[in-house]
Amino acid sequence: MIEKNLIVKNNIHSKYLSKKISNRLDKRFKKISDNIVNEIEDSKKTLNILNNKFKFNFKKSELKSFKKFKVIAIIGMGGSILGVKAIHNFLNYKINKKVYFFDNLNEKQIKQFKNNEKNSKVLFIIISKSGDTIETLSNTFSLNILKKNSKNIILISEKKNNFLFALSKKLNLFYIEHNSYIGGRYSVLSEVGIVPAYLMGINVLKLRAHIFDCLKKRNLLFLKQSTIKLANLINLKNYKNLIFLNYSPELEEFLFWCQQLIAESLGKKNKGFLPIISNVPKDHHSLLQLYLDGPKDKLFYIFSQENKSKVFIKTNKNFKSSLLNKKKISVVKNAQKNALIKALKKKNIPFREFKIKKNNEEILGKLFSYFIIETVIVGKLSNINPFDQPAVEQVKVYTKDLLS
Repeated sequence: MIEKNLIVKNNIHSKYLSKKISNRLDKRFKKISDNIVNEIEDSKKTLNILNNKFKFNFKKSELKSFKKFKVIAIIGMGGSILGVKAIHNFLNYKINKKVYFFDNLNEKQIKQFKNNEKNSKVLFIIISKSGDTIETLSNTFSLNILKKNSKNIILISEKKNNFLFALSKKLNLFYIEHNSYIGGRYSVLSEVGIVPAYLMGINVLKLRAHIFDCLKKRNLLFLKQSTIKLANLINLKNYKNLIFLNYSPELEEFLFWCQQLIAESLGKKNKGFLPIISNVPKDHHSLLQLYLDGPKDKLFYIFSQENKSKVFIKTNKNFKSSLLNKKKISVVKNAQKNALIKALKKKNIPFREFKIKKNNEEILGKLFSYFIIETVIVGKLSNINPFDQPAVEQVKVYTKDLLS
């Protein structure tokens, strides 16, 4: 897939795959991709979030009073917050507000926040699909922010019998419904991601402007080839680890979003990839030996971004002949990336490359939608339900039992 500001290339040779499995998957792709299009059109299906006519459960005018806040604290777990963190990380240069993320049980973070911020000056956005997420509720109560008729709190949850919805009614707090048919890890382009993004000052119309592009004719063949190869690897079970080699700090939180999407969607029936984020070139000096010469059970995704940095390396006058002299940091990093690609090819290690030429709302929206659609199709090709998470739900039940 080659577009103006986003290039994706596959280096997954047929020798890694089973021809028999590929032929079988090829026959199924058309039906599955057609079903994906139908699900995007269906207002009661998860993938409807990719529809240009998706109906939000709020009006822009309702958020006007919240735009004044210069400090935002977002409280959530997993899919309720990972997408927002990805937006904040990737488009940070456009955001002029201080943003806190509470996405773990961290006592030190809570204490520091209380010492540094005045609650009345902070906009709190509390997100939980179920409305009963234990960590989200723990952080909310620990921050001591709940007061009747508060004008600096937004609650987002399903509209059913749950704690957050009950709080919104009892304390008269601003509430936005989380659609029950949209799972948390697929919710970034719904109210869950769009409301915080809008209040951070991001152009949310641009974020959603091109989210259907990967299913358009010019990209459909690439999507077909990619999903068939990935489903083939999953079924063979030879490649169990998916390593995200990240040369772009602006993409780190996006990759954590990808990690959840891929792990929870495909990790079923004794199948799936273990997605691991590896920041490079730092990890060249700790993990590269294993990557290149260890077990051949790894698929690599290489992420990079064209950087027009003006930071030059200037060596001491006695070392003018150094190969680093007058080189940009970005040039050095790019050389390291290309050297790694050369080594992967030489050792016949499968990889994919994602090259981003511009970090703006449109590109991030395309990345979100591409990974959502690709993951769903891979799941369906592999006879995996990409929308549920039964093992996770069991742990939640056990936790509640232990606390009761």
